[in-house]
Amino acid sequence: MATNLVQIENENDIRNRLEQERARLRKIAGLDQPKHFHRPVERAFTGEERSRVTILFGGFTWKHEDLIRAVFQGCGYRCEKLPVPNVAAFQTGKEFGNNGQCNPTYFTVGNLVQYLQFLEKEGLPRQQILDNYVFFTAGSCGPCRFGMYEAEYRFALKNAGFDGFRVLLFKDSDGIKAASGEPGLKFTIDFGFGMLNAMHLGDVLNDIIYQIRPYEVHAGETDRVFRESVDGLCEDLRNRRSFEIEERAPEWAKPKFRSNKVLRNSFNVLGKWHEHMWGKEYLNALDSASKKINSIEVDRTRVKPLVKITGEFWAQITEGDGNFHMFEFLEREGAQVLVEPIATWVAYLMYQAKAHAKAKWPVNRPYRNPEWYECKKQFANYLGLHKKLWGIGAGERMWNYFYHRTIKHMGGITHHLAPQTELAQLADPFYNQFARGGEGHLEVGKNVYYTIHKLCHMVLALKPFGCMPSSQSDGVQSAVINKFKDMIFLPIETSGEGEVNAHSRVQMALGEAKVKAKTEFEQCLKSTGKSMNQIRDYIEDHPELKRPFYQVPHREGIAGTAAQFVLHVSDRIDKDARFWKRSRVVGAAIPATSGD
Repeated sequence: MATNLVQIENENDIRNRLEQERARLRKIAGLDQPKHFHRPVERAFTGEERSRVTILFGGFTWKHEDLIRAVFQGCGYRCEKLPVPNVAAFQTGKEFGNNGQCNPTYFTVGNLVQYLQFLEKEGLPRQQILDNYVFFTAGSCGPCRFGMYEAEYRFALKNAGFDGFRVLLFKDSDGIKAASGEPGLKFTIDFGFGMLNAMHLGDVLNDIIYQIRPYEVHAGETDRVFRESVDGLCEDLRNRRSFEIEERAPEWAKPKFRSNKVLRNSFNVLGKWHEHMWGKEYLNALDSASKKINSIEVDRTRVKPLVKITGEFWAQITEGDGNFHMFEFLEREGAQVLVEPIATWVAYLMYQAKAHAKAKWPVNRPYRNPEWYECKKQFANYLGLHKKLWGIGAGERMWNYFYHRTIKHMGGITHHLAPQTELAQLADPFYNQFARGGEGHLEVGKNVYYTIHKLCHMVLALKPFGCMPSSQSDGVQSAVINKFKDMIFLPIETSGEGEVNAHSRVQMALGEAKVKAKTEFEQCLKSTGKSMNQIRDYIEDHPELKRPFYQVPHREGIAGTAAQFVLHVSDRIDKDARFWKRSRVVGAAIPATSGD
């Protein structure tokens, strides 16, 4: 009995000690008086500061970043792009950030902290840095860690000694409405259309450079010409004179526009839209850039596997340590890279908005189950949904129109946007389109789309280490590969380490893709009945075939650039042979006439 009492006392003592220790630790962690989290109140970025505050941004390709900076500067902002993030930035991000964060978070915030530290080393006081610089970045909410990026940026900046540094957030769910809501950064008509042009031009140029560089005859020429071309386009975006109806209108109409604000604003919107999209200066800049690029000499008879890039948004776009310099590595290994445009992501967001509106309408509609004779209620239900669908649909059509219009003015060889409806349908047996996070069903849909349409030899998915949405997609891809046996799909997780291992894995998969591309090319060449010497001789006699903007018609079922090219050259040889044969026959049939 006494033993049992001692045992109970010991257990009570242990329990009390545990409770005391737990209370002590909760007090240290600030959990003894839990409070609801509130987003930190940030200092306003005001219009008065616009002339002295510099907006920092980064994370895109150098083409996108140069063009975006030009738009900011053209709209009166001081703007600078951050350097390309490197491994040192990754380590800095890990030092000042939380554990277990996304690879893009560490690279981005580490890069920002490094830049601020550089400014401080250059002699700029810390308070002046806090007052005269802001960071502009994307944000979101959802099931993955992307929704926590903003908090992580602030946390790392605070730990690095830059507490109070301003972060301006642009949310994908808010369209062109800044989450900061501050008047210092205004989304005007000029800014909006300028950004539209910058994003489309960046996508198109990024696609073109990866189509041309693997086939350039003179090494380094592509990079040099593209730098000159982008600089010229930046000049146009930066120095374009803003359209104002009060300046352009006839003298007799100016008083009417000055006195009527609604009339003035309406004509200004239409005039700015026309100026940005069809203005003579803009089209001349596109034409000048196109001519420079078309001067590059290419040899499309080189056999190279075509590798389609998919994966997480940041990892598949950045060009540096953030994805192990993967594009540069693929080109060094003899591949052609098919990059992913940002425009596809925007098209996906609009497609998802329509899909969600349809799925939620049975709950959101104003009238539940109206009778068949209640026409007004039925019409209200119909109109309420379709007004939203028509609005988003108009945005989709405009987005696609202006993207493909940019393609037309920049040589016409850029790949068109993959149809979102087909991507969703192809992914549907494997991945629900309403599963949120990352690129959703796109990774699966693109893998199937580019494989069944023979648009590439291999699909390479790049994603940060431990990315939840991409991990889900990778799990599903095993079922996809089992169904499509000829598919070559490789997922690569990126981080600040492991570059050698990642490159080794890519090399092994690329070996299969090279065999696939070579076999395809040999079959196509054999089907022409001609030798490579005949093909090359014809190319030498027709210099237009060496120009990058010479458009080779696409043939269904053929992925390789070289295979497509030799089939087209063969067709031209056959047509020319028939033409000369007919000419000789006609010439022989016409009797010669003697002169006087």
